[in-house]
Amino acid sequence: MTAYLRPSTLDAALQALRANPSRLLAGGTDIYPATQSATLMGAVMDLMSLPALSGISQTAAGVRIGACTTWTSIAQAKLSPALRALQQAATQVGGGQIQNVGTIGGNLCNASPAADGIPPLLAVDAVVELASATGTRQLALTDFILGPRKTARRPDEILTAILIPNSALAGQSQFLKLGARAYLVISIAMVATRLTAENGQITSAALAVGACSATAQRLGAVEAALIGQPLNAPTISADAVAAALSPMDDLRATAAYRRHAATELLRRAITQTCKALA
Repeated sequence: MTAYLRPSTLDAALQALRANPSRLLAGGTDIYPATQSATLMGAVMDLMSLPALSGISQTAAGVRIGACTTWTSIAQAKLSPALRALQQAATQVGGGQIQNVGTIGGNLCNASPAADGIPPLLAVDAVVELASATGTRQLALTDFILGPRKTARRPDEILTAILIPNSALAGQSQFLKLGARAYLVISIAMVATRLTAENGQITSAALAVGACSATAQRLGAVEAALIGQPLNAPTISADAVAAALSPMDDLRATAAYRRHAATELLRRAITQTCKALA
């Protein structure tokens, strides 16, 4: 039997979670498939009535996105070009019905290797905010996602927000994904790029690849090699991309195909980002 909780304040939610660890629901698009059962056992806490967890705001430190902000809200928001990749990803998370109720925090906590929201957030050095009844802490997204379906969230914590520092809000970004069909698809590979430029040359690069490793990855060596390259002719090494990834064979694609796809998607995304900067 399932006990259903729907607190109206964050403090009430944290106190209840401290007293009785519960399964957290933030949109609910994945909660039933994840159980692989006809019923939900134990307590479920619905976070969607907590105003503190929704909305996008500009702070002195950067952009704050509440964990229960829906994909539709993200796609429709007025955000900087550096967050264009995140908005592009938001329009490709399932269909319209999923985007209307699915949340960015739920996407991160679900921690699927193919989670569309993670590569664009890695490209802007995103940090997650975690709250408990005893305090708040922040973790880099790279430290929060530990593996497939595994995060660093403690049982008494709620992911409250995603924080994007001002230092990562420069430049232009792009998101591309590849699946077996055009819509409603789990990615075979996906990439997010963010570049800055000056005097026709790339001055900084952030490249992230998802669905090609146990967790989405930044490609530091490939990023470094792009710095100083001309906007009109950027190149990347397929070998360097492959060295950063460790994909597996599954029903959707082979590991070799994923490595090839990731390289090609990166080339296309980098070219499109450079055109936006030119």
